[in-house]
Amino acid sequence: MLRASLISGRQAAEDDQPLVVDEQEVKRAVRATAMGNAMEWFDFGIYSYLAVVLGKVFFPGSGDQSLIYSLATFSIAFLVRPIGGFVFGMLGDRIGRRGVLAATIIMMAVATFSIGLIPSYASIGIWAPILLSVARLVQGFSTGGEYSGACTFVTEFAPDRQRGFLASFLEVGTISGFVAGAALVTGLTAALGDAAMESWGWRVPFLIAGPLGIIGLYLRLRLSETPAFAKMGRQAHARSGGSRLHEIVIEHRRAFLLCMGVVLALNVTNYLVLTYMPNYLSQTLGYDTTHSLFLALLTMLVMLVAIPFVGRLGDRIGRRPVLMAACVSYLVLSLPALWLLQQGYIVAILAGLLILGLCQTLFIGTTPSTLPAMFPTAIRYGGLSIAYNVSASLFGGTAPLVAEWLVRTTGNDYMPAYYAMLAALIGLLAVLLMRETSGQPLEGSAPTISADEANGLQPAAAAAG
Repeated sequence: MLRASLISGRQAAEDDQPLVVDEQEVKRAVRATAMGNAMEWFDFGIYSYLAVVLGKVFFPGSGDQSLIYSLATFSIAFLVRPIGGFVFGMLGDRIGRRGVLAATIIMMAVATFSIGLIPSYASIGIWAPILLSVARLVQGFSTGGEYSGACTFVTEFAPDRQRGFLASFLEVGTISGFVAGAALVTGLTAALGDAAMESWGWRVPFLIAGPLGIIGLYLRLRLSETPAFAKMGRQAHARSGGSRLHEIVIEHRRAFLLCMGVVLALNVTNYLVLTYMPNYLSQTLGYDTTHSLFLALLTMLVMLVAIPFVGRLGDRIGRRPVLMAACVSYLVLSLPALWLLQQGYIVAILAGLLILGLCQTLFIGTTPSTLPAMFPTAIRYGGLSIAYNVSASLFGGTAPLVAEWLVRTTGNDYMPAYYAMLAALIGLLAVLLMRETSGQPLEGSAPTISADEANGLQPAAAAAG
């Protein structure tokens, strides 16, 4: 009994010791995970910016409905994201984060590359949209473990006081990938023209995903396992998927539901701003496609610069105030932003896009460090993967399709603003109920500090000794 108490006390003391992370290892982790996010959103970028062209290639003869069918095929990937989230999330908590993230990035790359090889409807008929749907399903399955795994990986490596800043670079990867995809499509469209893009030019962006995937895989295979996962005991790793699922959904149901609420707001607004707006400007409002794409790109470049500052702001004042500001901004500014978009002047359109983009930056600069902290280490990957992907599948990937359907059904061009406001209201309720995690150790993990912080502690420890 006494021996057990001594062991327990020693273990507790060891668990309380701060974990010092290697700065170079943290940088490698941020680069490798951001690369995966960039690949994921490179795919989203090229698909959304080619949605009109893909509608004509794979759904000819559908007239005005070809865009709806194209967006529906985009949304189909979200049907399997929860399955991918469950499979990869359970594996990530059982065998480790590193191996799972290597698998997801190569699977994404292969699926995206294969889209560029699919013959058109004119060549093989109905098999063309079927093969496109299969490729999108594979993308969705792999994506189910990508973002949540990347967030988990970076937050478990980052020092507690810098977690928001370092994790925000995941979204720098996201926007960089989206900008790269959008810029590539815009450049090809301007250089080749609509006829060549519909004939063969649309394939080029998808084929580029192959080499990008190889680079991303190389970067991830060079990483070590996260310190938090490595420190867990074998017994925690060996638990069955059923017991983990019960713990996630039942024992941690509050965190699970709040996470879903925040993700709902994040994803609805994200897909409306980043993937739907270019089509809204060109198809709904009738603006020139090239100008619409260019203005959207400018907006994303501004977001790219602002994201790390938002991440650092979350470290300083807390995640909750920044997320509340994001939700309130959407509630107040969505309608004025869409009013500006409808004025027909370039300056007004750009102003409207910048308003929406900066509102979204408050979200995406903060959530990568917020969401993983909701769950303890033993179920972090699985809990975040399942909650994130269920919410994203139900509300995120369908957002462009729902927005387009609402506009066409009601004839009201302001419907995307109302949809964003509803999502922001749900997100605000979730943020008000969640706890602040800024600057605190992750649940189930030891305090994590940088080498500079450790050097500052040593003189104090020596003096105390």
